[in-house]
Amino acid sequence: MISVGIDVSKEKSTVCVLKPYGEIVMKPKDVQHTESELSKLVGELQELQGEIKVVMEATGAYHLPILSYLKEKGFFVALVNPLEMKRYRYQGIRNAKTDKIDSKIIANYGIDFWYHLSDFKGSEEHYLELRLLGRQYRQYMKFRVENVLALANMLDQTMPGIKTLLSDWNKYTGKDKLADFAYDYWHFDNITKKSEKQFLESYSKWAKKKGYRQNESKAKQIYALAKEGIPTLPSSTPSTKMLVQESVKIVREVDDTLTQILTRMSEIAKMLPEYQVVHDMGGVGDALAARLIGEIGDVRRFHNAKSLIAYAGIDAPPYQSGKFTGTDRHISKRGSSTLRKVGFETMTCLVMQKKCGDPVYDFIRKKQAEGKACKVAKIAGFNKFLRIYYARVMEVYQ
Repeated sequence: MISVGIDVSKEKSTVCVLKPYGEIVMKPKDVQHTESELSKLVGELQELQGEIKVVMEATGAYHLPILSYLKEKGFFVALVNPLEMKRYRYQGIRNAKTDKIDSKIIANYGIDFWYHLSDFKGSEEHYLELRLLGRQYRQYMKFRVENVLALANMLDQTMPGIKTLLSDWNKYTGKDKLADFAYDYWHFDNITKKSEKQFLESYSKWAKKKGYRQNESKAKQIYALAKEGIPTLPSSTPSTKMLVQESVKIVREVDDTLTQILTRMSEIAKMLPEYQVVHDMGGVGDALAARLIGEIGDVRRFHNAKSLIAYAGIDAPPYQSGKFTGTDRHISKRGSSTLRKVGFETMTCLVMQKKCGDPVYDFIRKKQAEGKACKVAKIAGFNKFLRIYYARVMEVYQ
C-alpha cells in the first residue's frame, strides 16, 4: 500500500510518497511538468514494491499534464474534489500550509481513504471538445454582455431610446439589427438632417442590403424618435462616430465567435447517440442540446440520477439531529455552475413554450401554484428534468 500525494501548481508539482503509519518512502520534492522530470518520477515510482495509488486535487487545467502522463504510464490516479481535501486538511489546531506539507497531507488522505479511491477515467474526445467549447461559449457570452452594455451606454448618448425599437443579437441567425443600424447611422443627427421621405428610402435600402424586412412603419417610428430625442454627445465630434462604430465592431466579432462555437458544438453533438433524445426534450433546441450534452458529458459515468443532480449542485442534502428534521433546505451549489446556468436557460425556454402535457412543465406549474417563487420552481423543474434526462439517455446505451 503506497500512496503518492501530489500537490499540483502551475508548471510544477510537489510529490510525497507514504506508506501506512506515516512511513515516508520519498520526501516531498518538486517536479517540473516536463518530459524529462516526469519520466524520472515514473522510473522512481516503478521501482517501488507494492500497490501504488496516486492522489491529487482537481485544479482546473494545471493538473492535466501530470495526470495524462501518469495515466499513459498505467498508474492508478485518483482526482479529489478540492473542497473535500480542504476539509480533510484543516482538522488540526495549527494549520500550516506549504507545498511540501500539502503533498504529505494528500498522501495521508490516500492512506486513510485507500479503499474509497476511484481511478480516473477520461471522457471520450467528443465530450471533452463539447465541454471545452461550452466553457468558452460562456466566457465569450460574459465578454459580449460587457461590450453590449458599453454600446448601450454610447447609444443612450447618441440615439436615446433606439434600443426599444430594434432587436438585439439572434444566436440562431447570427444577426444583430441594433448593432448594424448603429454602425451605419450612429447619431440621430444623421437621421434628422434628412426629410422623412428621404429617411424612409434610406432605411428601405439599408434593410434590403442587410437582409432585414423593409418595414415602413418601423422607419417612421425611428424618424419620430430621432426628431424628439435629445442626444448628449454632439455628432460634430470625430470621437463620437469612432466610439460607436468601434463598440459595434467588437460586438460583431464576439457574435461571430459565438455563432462559430455554437455551429461546431451542434456538429459534434449530432455525432453522439443521445443527441436526438436530448433534442426532443421540452425546452431544448439545437444550441441547448449541444451545451447540455457537453456539460453533462458521458452520462454513464454517473451511478444514478441522484449523482447527476449532485454534480449539477441542485441537490438538497438532508439535515437531521435528534428529534429535529430540517425541512426548509436549500440547494447545495456544490457542483457545476455552468450546468446550472444551462439548466436554468432550458427551464426558461420550456416555460416560454408553455408545453402543457410535458412532465417538467406541468411540475413547474404545480410548484408555482403551491406558492413557490419562479426561480425556485424552475430549479425544482430542472431537478426533475435531470432525472428524466438520465433515464432516457441510459436507455439509448442499454
